[in-house]
Amino acid sequence: MTDVNNAIIIRLEKIVDSLQENSVKMSQLLAVHSEKLDKQDRIDAVLFEKVESVHREVNRKAEEIKKGCERDIRKVDDRLQVMEKKMWSIFGGLAIISFLVSPVGQKVIRPLLTVPTEPATVIPPLRQMDELSRYQVSELGISIATEVQKT
Repeated sequence: MTDVNNAIIIRLEKIVDSLQENSVKMSQLLAVHSEKLDKQDRIDAVLFEKVESVHREVNRKAEEIKKGCERDIRKVDDRLQVMEKKMWSIFGGLAIISFLVSPVGQKVIRPLLTVPTEPATVIPPLRQMDELSRYQVSELGISIATEVQKT
């Protein structure tokens, strides 16, 4: 029985030695793994900082582009307003000209543009003389002309 016990003890010692070697190897493996994790954490931190930096830059550029677009839109809107004003002015002018040229417009405008004339009156000849002298005729014409001009 002692031989069997010795064999078991030897075998147990081999197993314990094997477990110790495995434990040391496992410790080394965990140390390497821990080092790799630390290195990856540092790399991740650098990458996240770069991503944040790119994100800030993209946001800044997007704001610049947005402001530029808004400025351009305002300029286009201002130009469209000027064009609309010109268009409506031209439309109004054409409407007025169309009205003035139309028959209805002619009926409205004609009395405003023509000077009303007095009907001609015939002055009966003087009874004392059958004929007027040239002086009387010219004097009579001047008085009639001044009366027409006064009206």
